[in-house]
Amino acid sequence: MEVFRRAILQPGPPEAFALQTVQQVIKPQKQTKLAQDENQLLENILRSLLQELVASAVDSGQPIMLYGHSNDVGGSTQGHIPRLLDIVLYLCEKEHIEGGMIFQLLEDLTEMSTMRNCKDIFGYIESKQDVLGKQELFARGKLVMLRTCNQLLRRLSKATDVVFCGRILTFLAHFFPLSERSGISIDFNFYKTFWSLQENFCNPASLTVAPTRWQKFASSLTVVLNTFEAQPLSDEEGNANNLEEEAANFSIKYLTSSKLMGLELKDPSFRRHILVQCLILFDYLKAPAKTEKDLPSESMKEEIKSYEEHVKKLLELTPPRGKDFLHKVEHILEREKNWVWWKRDGCPPFEKPVIEKKVVQDGTKKRRPRWRMGNRELSQLWKWADQNPNALTDPQRVRTPSIMEYWKPLAEDMDPIAGIEAEYHHKNHRVYCWKGLRFSARQDLDGFSRFTDHGIEGVVPLELLPPDVRSKYQTKSTDRSKRAKKEEAKAAAQQGEENQIATPASEIDEGIRTDLEAAATPMDTEASGAVATGNVSQGESPMPDEQQKQSSDTDAGQETGQSEPDAEVEAGIIDGEADQDVD
Repeated sequence: MEVFRRAILQPGPPEAFALQTVQQVIKPQKQTKLAQDENQLLENILRSLLQELVASAVDSGQPIMLYGHSNDVGGSTQGHIPRLLDIVLYLCEKEHIEGGMIFQLLEDLTEMSTMRNCKDIFGYIESKQDVLGKQELFARGKLVMLRTCNQLLRRLSKATDVVFCGRILTFLAHFFPLSERSGISIDFNFYKTFWSLQENFCNPASLTVAPTRWQKFASSLTVVLNTFEAQPLSDEEGNANNLEEEAANFSIKYLTSSKLMGLELKDPSFRRHILVQCLILFDYLKAPAKTEKDLPSESMKEEIKSYEEHVKKLLELTPPRGKDFLHKVEHILEREKNWVWWKRDGCPPFEKPVIEKKVVQDGTKKRRPRWRMGNRELSQLWKWADQNPNALTDPQRVRTPSIMEYWKPLAEDMDPIAGIEAEYHHKNHRVYCWKGLRFSARQDLDGFSRFTDHGIEGVVPLELLPPDVRSKYQTKSTDRSKRAKKEEAKAAAQQGEENQIATPASEIDEGIRTDLEAAATPMDTEASGAVATGNVSQGESPMPDEQQKQSSDTDAGQETGQSEPDAEVEAGIIDGEADQDVD
């Protein structure tokens, strides 16, 4: 027994040490398989060890399936009793020991445990049902398993432990066929659970009144759906029932004898009737209710959704042509749902009023609406606020930046320490440079003048540039100021010479001006006579267009008359200068 205690605490899978542990305890005649008396001895040892582990778990106050369980930093360890059951199950599966030994241990464990611990034990059985259900293993222990389940059902309360009872019945229905003689009592329990659903199908409103009724219905429905899923129908069984001929002789009266339960479950039409009833019930519960009390709760809605998906899956798997049948049922239920909503809205008419088209008379054009701001969108935008004109003139709306603020990004790019790549340099942004030149032309003429010699980088204020970059632009600007001073001095000297020449030229200008006035007098007289003659000959005042033309001709003549004396004056000045040069 101590060897098995150490084996329970040993880490790793059972196949690594299970057989060596048995050989160490029993020392069998054969190396891989025990004889009958050896199996009996091993069974007694294991049953005694199991009893001691249960007693220790009860004394510690822990659930028996969690006794010895720990969550260490290195990883969680399994409880002592589940670990022992795993070792025995491996030995039975590999036929090293008698196959029914695992079932005997499970029966002893349920008899020694309370109903709260039995739920954990049955959860372990459900997790290992794939291994326990193997034909070569289950054939040796099915009667023990059946006896264990029946004892649990007798101990359970059918009023408070409905869910646990449904789990047990589903487990037995999965392993025992309906034709099994030992399963007659199980069929009767399932029979009562199955036909209890009809009470809720007849009165679906009662499910929302009391939560306990819904819980009872949900547990019974779970048992029925799991049984349908555990015993699927083959295509041959579906084709054996001619549904078309059955529809011609259809009767809504069910045969409710318990002896016919097995045959009815093999009938695809019988299953479809029950599953379609479930869908109709779910649609009724989801439909809009008259009061809030009749509405299902949020948790109930989630359960209805999960049950509905399960029912549709079973309808799809039920032969023949399960997918087509499900599609037709969904279409009918959708029409029914629309009808319920139509009744709820007061039965509005389906026909829509005919839209009369306005006939436009020939020759008439439809006048377009005129909008104040040019189109509908701008006019609506203008009417949104009463202060729109003031908003356009708000100084905070558009603010012109200062020169120092605007050229700061370009000055930072010109700093060699920044290491800005040429692709991202501000001097390559045309819009930025164009705006900056406009700002400099208004606010900084000195910087704007440097654009000719240095380009866009010369426009940047010198205060923003680093010292080494600033010196380059300062040197060139100093040379340019010196050159500007030389040009101003030269212009001043030329102005002094022109003032000296202007004195004799003024005397010549007076003589020429006298001759021009004498020549201009007859020209003006002749022009005015011609105008007067034209007016008298016509006998009417001239038209505005003619007056404008005449005035333009007169102005042209005056300009011509003025230009000729000016030319002569300029010629006289030049000649005077030439004479002075000769003198």
